[in-house]
Amino acid sequence: MRLHEYQTKAIFRKYEIPTPRGKVATNAGEAKLLAEEIGGPVVVKAQVLVSGRGKAGGIRLAKSPKEAEELTSLILGREIKGFPVNKVLIEEAVIFTQEVYIAITLDREAGLPILITSGSGGIDIEEVALRSPEKILKQHLNPLLGIQDFHARLVAVNMDLPHPFWRQFAQILSETWKAFREHDAILVEINPLVLTSDNRMIALDGKMVIDDNALFRQVELAEYRWIEMENSIDTEARKFGLSYIPFSGTVGCMVNGAGLAMASMDLIKNFGGEPANFLDIGGGASAEKVGAALRIILSDVHVKSILINIFGGITRCDEVARGIVSAMHLIDTQVPIVVRLAGTNAKEGMQILASQNLVLAESLSEAARLAVGLSQRE
Repeated sequence: MRLHEYQTKAIFRKYEIPTPRGKVATNAGEAKLLAEEIGGPVVVKAQVLVSGRGKAGGIRLAKSPKEAEELTSLILGREIKGFPVNKVLIEEAVIFTQEVYIAITLDREAGLPILITSGSGGIDIEEVALRSPEKILKQHLNPLLGIQDFHARLVAVNMDLPHPFWRQFAQILSETWKAFREHDAILVEINPLVLTSDNRMIALDGKMVIDDNALFRQVELAEYRWIEMENSIDTEARKFGLSYIPFSGTVGCMVNGAGLAMASMDLIKNFGGEPANFLDIGGGASAEKVGAALRIILSDVHVKSILINIFGGITRCDEVARGIVSAMHLIDTQVPIVVRLAGTNAKEGMQILASQNLVLAESLSEAARLAVGLSQRE
């Protein structure tokens, strides 16, 4: 679950990570009042769950409350990368002398948290990573010990941080680690963390991503979820307990079990195709669940065929087959669907599907080959 900037900063403040003064507005009138309350120039920042807001015109400087009102009217209701702007953060403008970047995330390959830092923070950090990778410092962290003093010293030296900032920088790094660990985060990012002429460090922007699997123990964060701002497909998948990840291929996949899903995608590639998604329906195969899975797959206009690969264990294949039949009555599609059933009551399941407008396969290899072939038809 991704958090909005204002939600992330609320967490930062709990850990005494300095942030600019600011509040959220949902209309232009509120924005004007908040700008008057803050005093001086303010920044109007669109609250959407995408990167690149600044380059898309979603972050604007207002020199007066009246200008803040006008800019809020322009920003609210518009879309940034397909996401509507329903709220803006009105925040004091901060004059700074340097921008740096810090983030803690998970290195899944190493199985460890990793601290990523750079002395060249700001909106072009991706370009820095591509063109000057030597400016990016990465350090793996012991999950039991977190950030130690030597990590902070190494980062400070690497980014040529002026010595008066070292102590507060070490404190911010330490508190960032605590926020990461205590909120079951998979990413905490401050970009930029700025240095001011009066020797302060302020987190001008922040991002947090929380592990969805840990929300059961992060009850207060679960309340932060802003459903209307999430991808509707993600919301649909979560509603029905489906694990869905979109790709860029043309063969849609519906499989029960993550391992079997990976094997199915491997075979699709082996036969010259490209999977359009990973979708694990898990246990059970009601018409509602199968129908939801098919709707999600078919929402991708690039899908030219669908492979349904089910291995019956606790979930019997005849139950899955009935779910598919019921779902087919609910969904009108011309996309060809290949089905392979194996395991408990597979024969009975195939008999149930025989009268449907489906392509039935005896083996996974045959199913993958057929699905790829159908996806490549003109």
